[in-house]
Amino acid sequence: MAAYQTIELARFAPSPGDGRRLELELEPGSFELGGHRYDAEPAEIPARLEVSRTASGYALHLSFDAHLDGPCMRCLGDARAAVAVDSREVDQPGTDDEELRSPYVTEGELDLAAWAHDALLLALPQQLLCRPECAGLCPVCGESLNDAAPGAHDHPREPDPRWAKLRELQ
Repeated sequence: MAAYQTIELARFAPSPGDGRRLELELEPGSFELGGHRYDAEPAEIPARLEVSRTASGYALHLSFDAHLDGPCMRCLGDARAAVAVDSREVDQPGTDDEELRSPYVTEGELDLAAWAHDALLLALPQQLLCRPECAGLCPVCGESLNDAAPGAHDHPREPDPRWAKLRELQ
């Protein structure tokens, strides 16, 4: 099945009160966060789209599960995050209220790829980690602390030069 990019809404819900549930595949694309690239795996993700025609527009519901692969935000090792997306949009073209206008609907056509991309980005956890207890990198030598023995990274510190005059008083 080919991944959908755009959908003509009137085709699925032509008159008020009509609705349709679609099982489809979409490509949310990749993301760049903190200078690192994160890719959705697999590239084409099964999704459910519900389109309902209202009196003057559409009510939309998109849901899918995705996995994002990329570097851990603490230790830069491989990370994989499972993300459940559940997003809703409303588009009422005859109103001036921005809350009732979807940026993904233009002249009755839904930009499904852009909506899926943004919905996945908003559903991401604050940090993508290789494991919940990731210890990160040693601030002195830069090695991963995840598999280090306790005390292995107790590096001697240089004295703070701002206190040099006080040390002379001893």
